[in-house]
Amino acid sequence: MHTPLFATSLREEPMSRHTTFGVGGPVAEFVVPESADELVQALHVCREAGAQFFVLGKGSDLLVSDEGFDGVVISLDAMVGVRHDGERLVCEAGASLPYVARRALYAGLSGFEFACGIPGSIGGACFMNAGAYDGCMADVLESVEVITPSGELVTLGHDELDMGYRKSRVRTEGLVVLRATLNLTPGDRADIRAKMDDYTQRRKDKQPLEYHSAGSTFKRPEGYFAGKLIMDAGLKGYQVGGAAVSTKHAGFVVNLGDATAADVRAVIAHVQDEVERQFGVRLEPEVRFLGWD
Repeated sequence: MHTPLFATSLREEPMSRHTTFGVGGPVAEFVVPESADELVQALHVCREAGAQFFVLGKGSDLLVSDEGFDGVVISLDAMVGVRHDGERLVCEAGASLPYVARRALYAGLSGFEFACGIPGSIGGACFMNAGAYDGCMADVLESVEVITPSGELVTLGHDELDMGYRKSRVRTEGLVVLRATLNLTPGDRADIRAKMDDYTQRRKDKQPLEYHSAGSTFKRPEGYFAGKLIMDAGLKGYQVGGAAVSTKHAGFVVNLGDATAADVRAVIAHVQDEVERQFGVRLEPEVRFLGWD
């Protein structure tokens, strides 16, 4: 049983309120640091106590079990500042990608349009090298300020981040992002807005945005497209309880309204097994799991 570590934390906070899937049980403690200093302190407290902890951005790639998580969730919801500095945007880890994309537009800076519809945070985007429409974080990231597992504050330049498809040194080494500096290119606001509008429309046309989901559920397997493999396996619309493979885009597992986390996980597992059985390809979830055995 988790012993409370923070005087101002929320206790037994339902994670269904903090994930884009809209599912997930209670977390023992939910803490919202107001600044980078408070985040550093919260991490220190957890590590000193030997407590399990998880740093949460927007919860857009996260499936929390129905039983929840017997540890501390450190939310970046209050760390959302963005500072414009010439051709750079300096963004705190909790800033949402659509907000940063709008700030880039207002500043007349191009290069971040790809992120205008990704429902994640800057920290999460650095963690997984988020991308869409032929753009990704690795294209624009100049440097990242991180906290190492030993509590050291380090600034890593682009060439030190080892960014690849849905991976980075932030992910592989368990680093926690404080803020990131994006290096963008001056552009025409009308052109930037037109590109963002185009990407937004394409999302609306092709993705099941009317349902709770975590976006693309699976990573793209080399040489294939996950959505096509799932569709070709006859799994479009496959349903367990309140969770289903989207009939609009087979790469999305969606919450039809009353799904449990177990329903979502069951759909993911069946899709993996069936695609592997039919095509010999094991799909790897893009979704991360918290609170599961």
